[in-house]
Amino acid sequence: QVPVVESGGGSVQAGGSLRLSCVASGYIQCNYMSWHRQVLGKEREFVSGISRVGSTSYADSVKGRFTISQDDAKNTVYLQMNGLKPEDTALYFCKTTGCERDGVFYPQEDWGQGTQVTVSS
Repeated sequence: QVPVVESGGGSVQAGGSLRLSCVASGYIQCNYMSWHRQVLGKEREFVSGISRVGSTSYADSVKGRFTISQDDAKNTVYLQMNGLKPEDTALYFCKTTGCERDGVFYPQEDWGQGTQVTVSS
């Protein structure tokens, strides 16, 4: 199992910004890393993802407001969230897919524990 650790959540007012971080601890790089969010009682939904070569994708609800990026090591991704809205309030999870460590490739998906984002109106 790939240890995935998220950080950067918090409480902000509408219009504010937060930057989430996610690291696949101890791994050199991952083929794909993505952010998802979940509100209690609802299904988890895709927010944004980035491939090892830098291809990005976004949910329509966050396009133009959120930006995903990764560091050169390809084992850490960031989600810059601007123009936050109350409907962005959720527990944000990071998922890794296909990570490499010490020459061994781990093809499975792994999830972090989540970081809470709360946006007040």
